[in-house]
Amino acid sequence: MNEIAAIKAQVDDSNGLPHSIEAEQQLLGAILTNNEIYDRVATLIKPHHFHDPVHARIFEVAAARIAKNTLASPVTLKAFMENDEGLKELGGAAYLARLAGSAVAAYAARDYAQMIYDMAIRRELIQLGEEIKGKASKVEVESDPRAQITDAEQKLYKLGEQGKSETGFQSFLRAVTEAVNTANIAYQREGQLAGISTGLMDLDGKMGGLHKSDLIILAGRPSMGKTSLATNIAFNVAKAFRRGTRPDGTDGTLDGGVVGFFSLEMSADQLAGRILAEASEISSHKIRQGDFTEEEFRRFVEAAKSLESCPLFIDDTPALPISQVAARARRLKRTHGLDVLMVDYLQLLRGSQSENRVNEISEITQGLKAIAKELQIPVIALSQLSRQVENREDKRPQLSDLRESGSIEQDADVVMFVFREEYYKEREKPGEHDLERLQVWQEEMERLHGKAEVILGKQRHGPIGTVELSFESQFTRFGNLVKPWQQNQQGDY
Repeated sequence: MNEIAAIKAQVDDSNGLPHSIEAEQQLLGAILTNNEIYDRVATLIKPHHFHDPVHARIFEVAAARIAKNTLASPVTLKAFMENDEGLKELGGAAYLARLAGSAVAAYAARDYAQMIYDMAIRRELIQLGEEIKGKASKVEVESDPRAQITDAEQKLYKLGEQGKSETGFQSFLRAVTEAVNTANIAYQREGQLAGISTGLMDLDGKMGGLHKSDLIILAGRPSMGKTSLATNIAFNVAKAFRRGTRPDGTDGTLDGGVVGFFSLEMSADQLAGRILAEASEISSHKIRQGDFTEEEFRRFVEAAKSLESCPLFIDDTPALPISQVAARARRLKRTHGLDVLMVDYLQLLRGSQSENRVNEISEITQGLKAIAKELQIPVIALSQLSRQVENREDKRPQLSDLRESGSIEQDADVVMFVFREEYYKEREKPGEHDLERLQVWQEEMERLHGKAEVILGKQRHGPIGTVELSFESQFTRFGNLVKPWQQNQQGDY
């Protein structure tokens, strides 16, 4: 007779939630007698999947010891759990010994883990269903059904992705483990990056790449190249996308990533035109006019073919509410995956408090930060700057120039500004009769030509400062700026 069939799902009379204490006991016993079994079930279940909180704590401590290549047995766990009140009620160290005595056969461990996981999901579904029913039953003015649908979808998404609808408190042990894993990824990359590469080396060096859960604000005055820089980063990330088995044994993104791009200002084909201009090195103006040579058109078509498989998804719906942005991002992650989200630009999003613009912008930035944390992805949101920049002699932007709300600066993990001094200097051209000033102006233009600055005005987890990039306006392309020492080095070859 199958051992799994012999275990009947128990139902707690107090709350009607399905669980199997025997399955939990026998799986824990198997892990404590043979630590290699943990590796077979670690990708399937986590501590919160156990119905009994004492079992959850035993699993968590055992997992931490096994991760450090140290023994997890009734004897070694006793030292870490002797003050656990819940374990004392069950018999203390003697209960750990009884668990080891009731161990399931190694070949059946995965099946027991699957049973524990399935019952945990059923409990979450029951609780979530009751919560949705309770909210829907209350007919109140503030209780908008559409908001309830969005909230329910969010919780169902979390349940589908993480096997738990509400995160709640987590132990410091778990948080430390995740922090060590992040540092380990950076270490394996020889200290270069912990996050996703932007494709711009100097910017990566300053930021360490794009990090999960970060809200990154990319701000600038019109014509500075905000959208160009965003599309360049989106293209670089999508182009580098590579999927496979990660160090923790799970399947996922190894390099680059799947990019979602909310383009509220430009249509999808206009945005695609910009990306094609960069990829084919043909002026975006020529692309719009259809003014190609035969060789350029061939290059354009080849670039388009090479980009067909790029995991870059564009949504150009105008005036989206922030709740819809969240819902569509969840849907994209569920169907195609999602590693980076771009929003161009945040002032074109809508909140629920349209009568107060400051509160609406605050709601939008908080919503974008919530998306970054919920989906565990970096969110890059473009933002306009106020006109007061134009009234200063030094037109480099500052944090105080962010338009309409201090919440943008407050909620963001990183605030960076795009600044091209060449744009302003070009408009200061003296008259042809003033030869001396004209010569100085020409020298300044030569010095500034093809250069841009990305100013890191705020970085919650790193240094602030300025990164210089190259900018080719005809292709709307930012790139890595060759340093003088690199030029000399290239000359040697």
